[in-house]
Amino acid sequence: QVQLQESGGGSVQAGGSLRLSCAINGNTYRRYCMAWFRQVPEKEREGVAFLDTGGGGTAYGDSVKGRFTISQDLYKTTVYLQINGLKDEETAMYYCASNPEWVRGCRSLGGYNRWGQGTQVTVSS
Repeated sequence: QVQLQESGGGSVQAGGSLRLSCAINGNTYRRYCMAWFRQVPEKEREGVAFLDTGGGGTAYGDSVKGRFTISQDLYKTTVYLQINGLKDEETAMYYCASNPEWVRGCRSLGGYNRWGQGTQVTVSS
């Protein structure tokens, strides 16, 4: 069973950068999707970055394009989210998630069935 653990969150001033990490354990799939989502209380969870671990393709939410970068390590045991130019409104809990149904496309949100516990990012002005 896949287990995910996020780290790297923290407090940062607006305009600053963070790198979030998602450690992946127990994965037996050769190819799957990974994604980063974020959520603030009383709002829907928002997908911000998506990665096809087999093909290497990536996709991003419109609000983060050009500032966020999703990547994986050589051994596919960790997925990263590099965040630059943080904005006040991006204070949220950030989660990583995995989806074995890569054939449906990694932006198909319904396939994400394993989630980490989240890491908090707080942006101050």
